[in-house]
Amino acid sequence: MCGITGIVDFTAQSSISESLLRKMTDVIAHRGPDDEGQWVSHNRQCGLGFRRLSIVDLSAAGHQPMITPDGRFTIVFNGEIYNHERLRPDLEKKGYRYRSRTDTETILYGYQEYGVQFLHAMIGMWDLAIWDNQNNELFCARDRIGVKPLYYTHRNGQFIFGSEIKSILQHPSVKREMNYAEMTNYLAFSMTSDQSTMFEGIHKLPAGHFARLRSDGTLHIERYWSPMRHQAEYTTMSEPEIIDEIMRLLRQAVKDRMMSDVPFGVFLSGGVDSSTNVALMAELMDRPVDTFSVGFKELEKYNEMEYARQVAGIFNTNHHEILIDHNDALPVLEDLVWHEDEPNGDPVCIPLYFLSKLTREAGTTVIQVGEGSDEQFVGYPWMVREYNFYRKPWHNFMALPQWARSMVYGLSKPILSARGQYLALDYIRRGAENNELYWGGAVDMPPTILAKIIKPNLANNAHLMVQRLHNHIIKHQKVSTDYIQRMAFYELSHRLPELLLMRVDKMTMAHSLEARVPFLDSRLVEFTMTIPPDKKMPPNATTKYLLKKAVEPILPHDIIYRKKQGFAAPMAEWLRGPWFASVQNTIVNSPLVTQGILNKNMIDSMLSMHKEGKKNYGKSIYSIMNLALWYKRFIQ
Repeated sequence: MCGITGIVDFTAQSSISESLLRKMTDVIAHRGPDDEGQWVSHNRQCGLGFRRLSIVDLSAAGHQPMITPDGRFTIVFNGEIYNHERLRPDLEKKGYRYRSRTDTETILYGYQEYGVQFLHAMIGMWDLAIWDNQNNELFCARDRIGVKPLYYTHRNGQFIFGSEIKSILQHPSVKREMNYAEMTNYLAFSMTSDQSTMFEGIHKLPAGHFARLRSDGTLHIERYWSPMRHQAEYTTMSEPEIIDEIMRLLRQAVKDRMMSDVPFGVFLSGGVDSSTNVALMAELMDRPVDTFSVGFKELEKYNEMEYARQVAGIFNTNHHEILIDHNDALPVLEDLVWHEDEPNGDPVCIPLYFLSKLTREAGTTVIQVGEGSDEQFVGYPWMVREYNFYRKPWHNFMALPQWARSMVYGLSKPILSARGQYLALDYIRRGAENNELYWGGAVDMPPTILAKIIKPNLANNAHLMVQRLHNHIIKHQKVSTDYIQRMAFYELSHRLPELLLMRVDKMTMAHSLEARVPFLDSRLVEFTMTIPPDKKMPPNATTKYLLKKAVEPILPHDIIYRKKQGFAAPMAEWLRGPWFASVQNTIVNSPLVTQGILNKNMIDSMLSMHKEGKKNYGKSIYSIMNLALWYKRFIQ
């Protein structure tokens, strides 16, 4: 795991220099403390920078940027290709002579031999860039699921990119300006979209996409993978066969992600996902698994320590724990914003930050995490709720004529607004306006509340911006897909890569720690998306029905079937108590409020109602606070 950055400059007066590239890599030194490198093409049209966290082949042979022997291709690569040793023999037969044991070299030769098609052979996670010195073209790619981020800006003949936005901001031509259109997406979903960022003119390469910057300066972006691409028909396997296949793929995914020349371990919450990681790793190891857990000192209801300790005891792991409280968390909020690059409205970033710190200080460099199973196996309670609502009440409502639905919306709007029931109101709005019911599990502030919290000229566009993002995601779905598939696709396309995986990447890499995600092995994702709904979620079934059935032979019943708690942070309590004055001051004195971009009266009302216990606005207030801190750190 590393950090990459680079510049392509087709202007007559190219600004590329090794000193500028070093400045761009120095600012992300936390992503790669073991080595660095800069390279500038002979025509000075391309410059690449790199920071290395040594995982495989710790020798100097793994140095990047890495160049083919003929000098045509130069690569910078962040990530891991777990099957690179299986791909290597084919390339060696074709005459390629390796100088290292790295996966980087396999990508370099694979691209030279097969071009973009080599992406389909790669199993892993990545953001990468390859310069073609012959054709003066840059090729960039982000992994299928979006485990690793890749940002870029493209204007005035320059293309500047990096694993983190802060690298791009080091370039003198890049201005720090707020993208107000993405502010509405952030407030709605706790994250920006899959294409843009909170910085005007700085974009993301979406998951499963590659980009080609041609010598004439044009940029071509194309999707090379989708979780829905194999949906011509459902699997015909029986339930026992499906369960066996899930376990086969999971075992392979965990085994592949144990590829490392440095110590590795597992984040353990005691839930079914992380416990499965521990159980499967224990099968493959002749030493205890290193496990790491985080909890809260004064708020036991948020802790899962007893379950984590139970699993650690069963598998005799080398277990580590850290307990934090509000005094620990408050001073690091500005550090979190710096590492996040742009606001991330998920308070789990706080415990994840401390957990990553604990893990790295214990001498572990690679960690396996449990993200990705809920999206595939209907693991969130709200997915069950939405599915059940869709099957009857929603169909009945949508059977009404358009005028009737609009009338219901008009009549309910003042009533539900007065009660603060904005999400319920937004469900009615979606039906009245012929929108899809499902907008994902991260809807924090729907358009009905955005209209009250942001200034009028932005509020007028808020609904359209959020709707545009929603439409962009669902347009890739196939019309014939079932509703469970559509929910899974939505989560895999938006919330998972741009919120959950983004927090994992930024918080672990803040401590030079590599995170790997077995449940998001593309082979497993492709299979789970072929499972028919009656098998994935039979009538009256529990959440994650198939996964829980699959792991019954390797985990205790009380771990598998305990009530889902989820990895959370006590925002409601901290913001109602010890954090209130500080957070209130941060928000109301932010230029976003004093300049009228955010509505002070509405924010005052939210703070007051939360403080008095009349409403739980903890998550929304945290999102607004994070936005204010980001604005102060990067824009103000």
